[in-house]
Amino acid sequence: MRQNIGLVNAMIRIAGGLTVLAVYSAKFSRKPQKESYILMMMLGAMKVAEGVVRFCPVTELFHVTKEINEMKIDDIADSDIVNPS
Repeated sequence: MRQNIGLVNAMIRIAGGLTVLAVYSAKFSRKPQKESYILMMMLGAMKVAEGVVRFCPVTELFHVTKEINEMKIDDIADSDIVNPS
């Protein structure tokens, strides 16, 4: 897996993820029936994991989409397109 985020970005993700994880873990200990707290804890844990491995799937998706769009524009400019109308 190729790293696609910088070191500062990774540290911010780790700090923010641990903060979210800690806050919602404390809230969940008071009200264990709230399912939204579990979702928020999972999102916080995901941010910590992204920071540790320095890979963000959403960032990768945007880079791939951008490359695909650039390829399509280049292909259209280079090809001989005939207007059927």
